[in-house]
This record gives sequence, structure tokens and C-alpha cells, in this order.
Amino acid sequence: MRTHQVRFKGALLQRGFWLYVWRVRQRSREVLYVGRTGDSSSRFAASPFSRLGQHLDLRPKASANMLLRNLMRHGFDPVRSSYSLFAVGPLYPEQATLPSHRRVRDRVAPIEAALAQQLEADGHIVIGTHPKAKRMNRVLYRKVLHKVRAALKSSAR
Repeated sequence: MRTHQVRFKGALLQRGFWLYVWRVRQRSREVLYVGRTGDSSSRFAASPFSRLGQHLDLRPKASANMLLRNLMRHGFDPVRSSYSLFAVGPLYPEQATLPSHRRVRDRVAPIEAALAQQLEADGHIVIGTHPKAKRMNRVLYRKVLHKVRAALKSSAR
């Protein structure tokens, strides 16, 4: 039996459109997983904290655990891995209607894809699937990329 600690700032509880990067390590292996809040199935945009639990849900019937499924596909044992979550946002607030949610989702999705592609180009192993990045707000993308690179660098120790 061991004692474990999780620390986070309350801002991670805020709902809205966030981008996030998981760094997962097991022994000498390391992968990154890039995701976002504000999915396609509803007008709701969860918090990164909420996605944390969903991504790592070990139940066989869990449906929102894409990180866990990708880790297992790549030979990681989720219970024997260590995790870091870097979240940037909220980039936009949660929207009141489905049409406005979709407009914002369609602004964030290409930034997610471009971030995953750039991290891979930087030499990281990025798991999960991301469509080819489409037209996006380049100013916002550069800000997100700068913050993610800084977070990855500062936590490399």
C-alpha cells in the first residue's frame, strides 16, 4: 500500500473549450496524447478535470476513455504508468446553443490537430488520431503551442 498525491489548480474545473496534452511515461517509454474539450455530440464543453477521469476510466463499458485505449494499443499498462496533464484554456467559454457550440468547436479542432502534428514534428511520439489541420486562427495556435512547449520543457525533469 502506498500514498499518492494529485495536485491541481481550481481553474481546471472551469467548463469551456480547452486544449490539453497528456504526457504518459512507463519505464523508459514516453508518449503524448493531444485532446480538447467541446466534443461533437452535444453543446457542452467539459472541464479538463472532468475529462481526466473519463480518459482513464478502466471499466470495460467506458466510452470516453480514448487515452486509455490508445495507451493499451501501444503496449502501456495504464496502472503502471505515470501521467502529467497540461491544459491550456479555456480558449472559449461554453456556448449556450448547439449552433454556437459547433462554430467554436470548429475553431478549436484544427488547432488541436496542428498541435499534435507539430509535437510529432518536434520529435515526440503522439498517440491517437488527428485529422489534417485545416484553416485556423494562427495567432491563437502559436500562443497554445508556446504554452505547451514551455510546459513540456519545464516538466521534463
